[in-house]
Amino acid sequence: MASRLPLPAEFRDGSFTTRTAADHGIGEGRLRGPDLARPFHSIRSPAAPVSVSERAEALQLRMPDAAFFCTVTAALIMGIPLPPRLALAPQLHVGMPAPMRACRAVGSIGHKLQLDIDDVGEWLGLRLTTAARTWCDLAAVLDVEDLVAAGDYIIHHRHPLAGRADLAAAAARHPARRGRARLLEALGLLDERAESPPESVIRVTIVRAGILGLEVNHPITDAFGRVIARADLCFPAHRVIFEYQGDYHRSEPDRWRKDRTRVARLPAAGWHVVEIAADELADRRMLLCLIRDTLTLHPPASLR
Repeated sequence: MASRLPLPAEFRDGSFTTRTAADHGIGEGRLRGPDLARPFHSIRSPAAPVSVSERAEALQLRMPDAAFFCTVTAALIMGIPLPPRLALAPQLHVGMPAPMRACRAVGSIGHKLQLDIDDVGEWLGLRLTTAARTWCDLAAVLDVEDLVAAGDYIIHHRHPLAGRADLAAAAARHPARRGRARLLEALGLLDERAESPPESVIRVTIVRAGILGLEVNHPITDAFGRVIARADLCFPAHRVIFEYQGDYHRSEPDRWRKDRTRVARLPAAGWHVVEIAADELADRRMLLCLIRDTLTLHPPASLR
């Protein structure tokens, strides 16, 4: 069997169009080679693009100059947290400014959007809606809890993608009516010091249910008054702490061991710790029942 013709160096590290390849003398037969992936029509890649950003880089090669990534795809490219039903969806969302027609391509979902002059920018070479505009567009597909989790990430005090004022301004000029009520409610629930999307979801679930007494990042002291922990979400009057238990023990064993040690000290200081897993987080009704039942079983000291 004849050896396969190697690709020129500039085609070995990323996706390219078949037209560009032809301009460099690469024939159709070589482009049909089994070693080349075909992520989109007229696009080839030495390795199949896996991440959202890699697939977006491939698709952008054949997008019109006015096109950009938006909604779910823009959020994932920027690292904004989304629920698995959206984060794992294979299609890329591509926007075009109205009144231009939405793009149509296999593997993508086209949108025609009314845009403000500052609604589109660039992120690591990809054209996409800004963090503030993306957050507004997500109101059409997220519930309030997940919308707040996304907003908390965007305005996080350590790595803000936009400020709270930016989100408010974008919401004020956002043209879509779908999801507007959720958008306005979420604005009033944002917290730039939330440490994780699960924390945001649990916090908002509690607040929206009208349950009083919640404190965030509350210092926990031992019998000698020494701070031994800070509780992400707790009810001091009930001496109850709610913590999300993720799967990070698989990838971050040191962090998991430290958390185990910290949690083990809390009961000795008189606190009841409830660990919330992904199943409860996915079922908001179950989560709310768990929170209410726990607080009922651990009433404030004044009622005991």
